[in-house]
Amino acid sequence: MSVAIRLFLVVLLAVCTVARAQEPDSYSLQPAFPHLSFKRPLALVDPMDGTNRLFVVEQAGRIFVFENNANAQKAKLFLDIRERVNSRGNEEGLLGLAFHPRYGKNGFVFVNYTASNPRRTVIARFRVNSRNPDAADPGSEVKLLEFPQPYENHNGGEVLFGPDGYLYIGTGDGGSGGDPHNNGQSLATLLGKILRIDVDHPDPGRAYGVPPDNPFAGTSNRAEIWAYGLRNPWRFSFDPATGTLWAGDVGQDAIEEVDIIEKGKNYGWRIMEGNACFNPSTGCDTTGLVRPVWDYSHDTAGVCITGGYVYRGTKLPELAGAYIYADYGSGRVWALRHDGIHPPSNRELLHSGFPIASFGMDSRKEIYLCVFDGKIYSLAKTK
Repeated sequence: MSVAIRLFLVVLLAVCTVARAQEPDSYSLQPAFPHLSFKRPLALVDPMDGTNRLFVVEQAGRIFVFENNANAQKAKLFLDIRERVNSRGNEEGLLGLAFHPRYGKNGFVFVNYTASNPRRTVIARFRVNSRNPDAADPGSEVKLLEFPQPYENHNGGEVLFGPDGYLYIGTGDGGSGGDPHNNGQSLATLLGKILRIDVDHPDPGRAYGVPPDNPFAGTSNRAEIWAYGLRNPWRFSFDPATGTLWAGDVGQDAIEEVDIIEKGKNYGWRIMEGNACFNPSTGCDTTGLVRPVWDYSHDTAGVCITGGYVYRGTKLPELAGAYIYADYGSGRVWALRHDGIHPPSNRELLHSGFPIASFGMDSRKEIYLCVFDGKIYSLAKTK
C-alpha cells in the first residue's frame, strides 16, 4: 500500500470518527406507566402537593389519579362528570385540569369543559372529598365562567395557574374555518384569547375577579383578556425557571406556530397565520402584531401543533432549557431553543408516528406525553 493511500485512509477514518461523534442523540417514546391505559388521555397534571401523585384527564369527562411510579398497577377514578360534558365533537370534551397553588390546604380543582344546550365552554371549580384525597366531590361544582361556542371546534382548553397565582385560560377562536366572526382580533369577546382571572378574590356579582394589572382592565374591552390574536392555543405552559409563557397555536391550512405570550400582545390571527398573511392573503397590515418564535409548514413537518414544556428535569440534561413540543398529526417531537438574543434553533428529536395529544410535567420537572393510543409516555434517550 502506498504512502499516499495510507494517508488517505487515515484522513478518511478521522473524518468518519468525527462525523460519528457529532451525530445527534437519538430519542424514543417509552411507556412511563406500562400497566395503565386510558381512553383519549389529553392532560397529565401533578398537583404539586408533595403526595407523588399524577392525574390524567380523559376527554369524555373522567379524571384518574395514580402514584407516580412506573410500576403503578391501577388508577383510581378521581372525578366523573361525563353527564355534564359534551364530547360529541372531536375537539370537545373535558379539556383541561388545574390544581390550586394551595391545593394541599383548600382542595380546589379547576376544569375546562364544553357543555350543551347551549354549546358553551365552562370553567368550573370542584373540591376534593374531605374523607378521600383520591376523589373529588362531583356535587361541589362552582361554575366560575361560561361563554358561548358558536361551533364544535377550536375550543382551546388549557387551564393553568401562573407563577403569579392567577388562573390562565386558553380559548380558541370559536371554530368553523378562517375565523368567520373575526373573534381573534375582537376585544369584545373571550374567544381567540388567553385569559387571566383571579379565583381567590371575586369581584361583586361574579365568581372570579379581574386582576387590576390585566391589560384591558378598566376599559370597555373584556377585562379578562391577557393576550389575543390566537386561533387555537390548545396547550401552553410556563417555563419553571424563567416564568416565560410558551404556547403552541394550531394553524389553519398551512402553518403551525410557537409563541411566547406576553401581556396585552396581539399574535396576529386572522390577519396572519404564522409568518404569512392570511386575511388578506397578501399585503396584510402587520403593524403591532407579534411574530411567532417558530413556525412550520404543513407541507414539511405536520398539521396540528401540540404545545409542550421547557425541559428542566435531570434525566435528559442535554435538553435543559429547550422547549419540547410535538405535532399531533405527524407524531414528530422537537426541541426548540430561543433566548431572545440569538436566532432560534429547532431540532427534531424523533418521528414517533403517534397522535400526541398533550404533554405533562411532574414535580421533578420530568416531561410526559399523552398519546391517543391510550398510553402515557416519557421521552428516553436511545444512544
